[in-house]
Amino acid sequence: MTRATLRSHAILGVVALFCLFPVYWLLATSLRRPGDIYSLAPFPWPLTFENYAGAADKADVPGLLINTTFTAVSSTAIQLFIAILSAYGFAMHQFRFKRVLYLAFIATWLIPFQVTMLPNYLLLHQLGLLNTLAGVVLPTMCSVLAVLMLRQHLDSFPKELVAAAKMDGLSSWRTLWQVVVPNLRPALAALSILLFINSWNEYFWPAVVLQQRNAVLQLGLRSFMSAEGNDWGPMMALAAMSCLPVFLLYLAMQRRVVSAFVRSGLK
Repeated sequence: MTRATLRSHAILGVVALFCLFPVYWLLATSLRRPGDIYSLAPFPWPLTFENYAGAADKADVPGLLINTTFTAVSSTAIQLFIAILSAYGFAMHQFRFKRVLYLAFIATWLIPFQVTMLPNYLLLHQLGLLNTLAGVVLPTMCSVLAVLMLRQHLDSFPKELVAAAKMDGLSSWRTLWQVVVPNLRPALAALSILLFINSWNEYFWPAVVLQQRNAVLQLGLRSFMSAEGNDWGPMMALAAMSCLPVFLLYLAMQRRVVSAFVRSGLK
């Protein structure tokens, strides 16, 4: 191993420790005794699950997990479905003003969310979807990032396979789902992980739409904040539990995710 390689590994190790330390401190704080919450000892001892019990007593943890999973999975699935159709249309079909429409579509990515927040809120109010999980999912159905990434993958997709499918009599719809999509699994896997994590961590929009404090995990954390002070122990315990599904998902799909990110150019 050369000196340059060792130096690179050392830098990566320091960066990894810097990134992992907040997660470790969250877990360590959640496992401290209530009287040791403000302790700066790096290793909590004795370990206790009192904070987890306190979080379960004060918040409906199963309900929060179910609601958050529903919004994250629904938003990810709809975004993937719309992205597949949009990218397939832009990449495989020729029509008038195609380039202009694509550029206009991509330009919407440059509009800050705060600009569209008020129109979205008024529309949800007129539809009667405020304070519902559907109101959280509806404005996030289309992801420009997802369309952009899939369009790039489809531009390099072998056009001979599509032509052969048409010669076999497959319609455009069947060509998409029987020929194109199965060959996009690595890209779809990487993209679905990104979309899921983004939706899982979303805080601002659910806080605007949902008036219930205990609707999703991100808002449930506010239950432990008050004017008299923050209840750090149960808050850290609930935060640790909110990280658990994403962590388990990554462990279950680790090999596929790494392979998908490398093959899709995401590093």
